[in-house]
Amino acid sequence: MDIQQLHKELEDLFPTMVELRRDFHQHPELSFEEVETPKKIANYLKNLGLEVRTGVGGRGVVGTLRGGKDGKTVALRADFDALPIQDEKDVSYKSTVPGKMHACGHDGHTATLLGVATVLAKYREHLAGNVVFIHQFAEEVPPGGAKSMIEDGCLDGVDVIFGAHLQSTLPLDHIYTREGYQMAAADSFTIQIQGKGGHGADPHKGIDPIVTASQLVVHLQNIVSRNVDPIKSAVLTVGSIHAGDIGNVIPETATLKGTVRTFDPDVRDLMEKRLKQVTEATCLASGASYDVDYLRGYDALWNHAEEVAFLKEIAREIVGKDQVKEAKPTMGGEDFCYYTQKVPGVFFNVGARLSDPERVYPHHHPRFDFNEEAMLTTAKIFVSVVLNVN
Repeated sequence: MDIQQLHKELEDLFPTMVELRRDFHQHPELSFEEVETPKKIANYLKNLGLEVRTGVGGRGVVGTLRGGKDGKTVALRADFDALPIQDEKDVSYKSTVPGKMHACGHDGHTATLLGVATVLAKYREHLAGNVVFIHQFAEEVPPGGAKSMIEDGCLDGVDVIFGAHLQSTLPLDHIYTREGYQMAAADSFTIQIQGKGGHGADPHKGIDPIVTASQLVVHLQNIVSRNVDPIKSAVLTVGSIHAGDIGNVIPETATLKGTVRTFDPDVRDLMEKRLKQVTEATCLASGASYDVDYLRGYDALWNHAEEVAFLKEIAREIVGKDQVKEAKPTMGGEDFCYYTQKVPGVFFNVGARLSDPERVYPHHHPRFDFNEEAMLTTAKIFVSVVLNVN
């Protein structure tokens, strides 16, 4: 097959991809609440003549395109959940659902993958191997959708997997990836400190959970600086403290919430262990009791060396050598990690910055948007990956 011809067909299909993206954008559905979105995806894939499974792992959709020739089975993944954020953009395709919007580009991921399926389906008899289109629900909220979809067989028979993420703050058509860890394990914790309430004028008669919480925040910061190997990376952030309502009353409880980010599994274990130990010691010193709820989120995302080299070579042919960059590891989380634990694969970022700097906002922002031309670039990379993997 002529790759350039398929790329030209993607260019012709681009207005349809934009239309699909904007429809998804106007009708967002939150993680684990996706109903209409997977229906639309499944119907679209069925109309292309693909084998379609619905309800995969809960709400996922998997479409399989079987080629007419022997070859590897390549999986391509897109996520389709939205976020509980009010859309504040002034655009014609603004979210129609109050308090919900696609603020992370998942609508673009989905539209891109549907465009790829449209073009490849036309040439199935010439295609070597198979293509599995994984449309995943609930990427934004642990435990996420990837694990349950894998358990339900979405990777059965798959030889290699690729996933992309459109990035609103990175230059258009620049590609970023790296071998090894690209994104961190993302854990969260809630610590409730139980003190003894009383009047603010008589602190000696109570056990002040606010003082204990304040000390605990400082003590927790020492875990990274004094317990973790400085050559390795870890982040511990307390992002929320709630206690009391009145200025002259010592409350009964104080609640802290935060996040822990790591790459190395041993460091991850150490962070959880020390957080619990430091909490116990701090509360014991003040006479307070405590409860720790530590939730392990997504694992760290690992990209395989051979697949990274392959992806970079493909990307250079499409966007140019100078626009394929080595990604820096980030402490953000992504449940694509579970796919590359099962089969070789790579996750890459595609620059999707808008030309107007006044409209550029980060992910999860109420005015988030991205340059839709990045969908076309991503689609071309995916098509080239499929055609070159065999």
